[in-house]
Amino acid sequence: MREIVARTRFTHLRYVAQTASTNDDAAALLGTSAGAGLVIIAEYQSAGRGRRARTWIAPPASSLLFTAILPEAIPATALWAVPFWAALSVAEGIEQSTGLRVKLQWPNDLLLGEQKCCGILATSRVAGALAWVGCGVGLNVRRPAGTQAEELAAIEPPPAFLSDRAPAVQRETLLGAILLSCDGHLPLLNEPAEVARAWEARAELAGTPYRIEHDEAGTFEGIAQRISSDGGLIVRTPTGERRVTLADARVLREPV
Repeated sequence: MREIVARTRFTHLRYVAQTASTNDDAAALLGTSAGAGLVIIAEYQSAGRGRRARTWIAPPASSLLFTAILPEAIPATALWAVPFWAALSVAEGIEQSTGLRVKLQWPNDLLLGEQKCCGILATSRVAGALAWVGCGVGLNVRRPAGTQAEELAAIEPPPAFLSDRAPAVQRETLLGAILLSCDGHLPLLNEPAEVARAWEARAELAGTPYRIEHDEAGTFEGIAQRISSDGGLIVRTPTGERRVTLADARVLREPV
């Protein structure tokens, strides 16, 4: 796998058995020469989290948990595009290494069938017009058995693991494919609108029904139209188009 990443701009790999959060570890290094292109991989996170401060549960040895620090700063105005860029890269890496085609769901989830298998959360340091970014990924790879599986019982709807459909999947091979894809997609971050268009196409977004829980408006349904210029979701409702922002809503998935 190191031979693969040696051909990328993510050549520095740091493995840890346990940490609170790889995003927190990466945040301390953003903007430093030591951090540029560094990938922090953890076997277990004791305080893993997702968007809107939700807990991310991943028993040891079950998931691919890492934060990849971008090798160079990006325009601060492009920050909103990073999770979409990462989703494209992770989805491509999964497909190339396993043959599985996962679905992309706004704003930062990957689904296997209709169940979540991956979440993405970025951390950043902004100075003027520039931003240094670490992109955190939690990808369920091998379904745990025995007592470890009990941790997953409280999650509703239940998560998916790549091994459910690709029993031979290996985390190291998967990581190499994802980082190779991240490297190939780096130029896209110079054009955030192009990231959005690429994500829309890969997600087959237009016409997809979404059920959304809004902090102020409550729960409503809409038909997705496109991604807005700041990463929001434009949906069509019976009363017209609505823009749903990343900060004030979450997507609801029915248990399957």
